Amino acid sequence: MSDHRRLGRELDLFDTDPLMGAGLPYWLPDGAVVRHTLEEYVRQAEQSAGYRHVYSPVLGKRELYEISGHWDHYSEDMFPPMKLGSEEVVLRPSLCPHHALIYRSRAHSYRELPLRMAELGGMYRSELSGVLGGLTRVRAIQLNDAHIFCTLDQAVDEARAALGLIRRAYADLGIRAARYRLSLPGEGNKYVADPELWRRATALLEQVLEDVEYEAVEGEAAFYGPKIDVQIVDRAGREATLSTVQIDFHQPERFDLHYIGPDGAKHRPVMVHRSIIGSVERAVAHLIEEHGGAFPAWLAPVQIAVLPVGDGQAEEAEKVVRRALDLGLRAGLAGPEHGTLGARIREARLVPYVAVVGAREADGDLAAVRLRDGRKPGVVPVDELLHRVRAVVEARGAELWAAA
Repeated sequence: MSDHRRLGRELDLFDTDPLMGAGLPYWLPDGAVVRHTLEEYVRQAEQSAGYRHVYSPVLGKRELYEISGHWDHYSEDMFPPMKLGSEEVVLRPSLCPHHALIYRSRAHSYRELPLRMAELGGMYRSELSGVLGGLTRVRAIQLNDAHIFCTLDQAVDEARAALGLIRRAYADLGIRAARYRLSLPGEGNKYVADPELWRRATALLEQVLEDVEYEAVEGEAAFYGPKIDVQIVDRAGREATLSTVQIDFHQPERFDLHYIGPDGAKHRPVMVHRSIIGSVERAVAHLIEEHGGAFPAWLAPVQIAVLPVGDGQAEEAEKVVRRALDLGLRAGLAGPEHGTLGARIREARLVPYVAVVGAREADGDLAAVRLRDGRKPGVVPVDELLHRVRAVVEARGAELWAAA
């Protein structure tokens, strides 16, 4: 079974150290490449969809989370406050209060809406030691988060567009949604006591899901409103939420957010929360397991491994690597010092492309190509190989070697 904790250590993607603490993994170079590539993919997708990116601090005054409602409804999952003189500050459990303040810091006209604000930011959850595991349950989370401030009439379309971004990302990442869930409040006082708020937000999300097969589940909502959860299932059959879309009337009210309408009066915006891939940690954990470490070519830590047969071809092989790097590809050299050619080919089993350079290939600027799926397209010019690889990477294609 492809357990991401085992594979992550075997493939040198991430690890933990007791001196850093439980639930606080660190990323090794190959894992950092996967993470960085995934983060850049999300940023570009958001920019193309009209989002503007911000940065906000991972600390906030306790008062901020009292206003947002996190302190009353969510404090058991937050780290204790830290004293700074006469103030108390908290590691943030969520990015939305910070984005509400950023929106509030400037006056806004209806002509600016929808205003789409995105951030790949850190947040912290005080998870109990017994539930921590690998990258799926951690205490320091890097969240792909965004908040859309819009009019009531725009909310459904914005939420639908967010679901579209999620579907596109899953296709590019080679993963699939197991099901869609409309998460509603349950019993108890963990939810904001405002029946009208819940009714309005739920009705809008039901419109968003009109053409989607989904299941409504009580007790899974955020404390401030219902949400659409995109559920995934790991290789062990465990279900988890990866991506979310929410419509929120609560925080715009709590933070007294407004925009100036065409009538010149103040109006309350709706706040749509959405996350394309959720936490980077959970997304990478799922990708490791889904692909068994054999990531799509555009996401792979090394996209092309160059293997000189002997020392006599090392110089030409190094030139191939440099040419690949110049084209923006991630290439690595594995020379004879790393073992026999057969051993090096086996070591590169998860690399999408292997280019073997023997004496004949070195003399003719050629490479003998092997694909990760076992196919051997044969000996091709190096330029053709590199441009084929770059085309697959840029298109985020699933087919490694299409017919010419």
